[in-house]
Amino acid sequence: MPGPEYAIVGLIRKAQGIRGEVIVEPLTDKPDVIFASGSRVFAGTPTGDPAVVHDVKGEEEIPTLTISDSRPFKKGWIVHFEELQDRDSAELWRGRYLLAPFSELPPLEENEVYLHDLIGMRAVSIAGEELGTVTTFYELPQGLVLDIATPAGSVMIPYRPEVVVRTDVNARTISINDTFGFMDASSAEE
Repeated sequence: MPGPEYAIVGLIRKAQGIRGEVIVEPLTDKPDVIFASGSRVFAGTPTGDPAVVHDVKGEEEIPTLTISDSRPFKKGWIVHFEELQDRDSAELWRGRYLLAPFSELPPLEENEVYLHDLIGMRAVSIAGEELGTVTTFYELPQGLVLDIATPAGSVMIPYRPEVVVRTDVNARTISINDTFGFMDASSAEE
């Protein structure tokens, strides 16, 4: 996963055409902002880590890619980076992630949260009872599912407004309406 200062915003699927364009699978809700002409993204590895290289002085840096043009294409985006001039150079980027500094991401709307912010949040009942900690999430066709570590084991709950009734990024908590019985599975194992 990326370092704490970068978010994964896209995955380069393949080269497109002969002028260095690539097809990017956007991993953001705002690809038109992230991949706008003149924007920059940082090179990631195939595992999503920053692609650290050493400059001539031996200091570490993460290569920057500047977007010269982009447009929607099927379920992705065709992106041309200034640094990629032909198909051969574009082909070298296949399967690599693109990163953006958190400080440069578009601001969140009210009641929005970055998915990476959910990890490590405390899960509490609407009465304030401590239930566990969010360890990871899964993006499934049915929607987002949170994996919560409880004293009795792991419990998965859908991240839906009727179940997770409040997400407090500052307090690092999610409030769960457990009238659906999701947390009963963890207490049944005890």
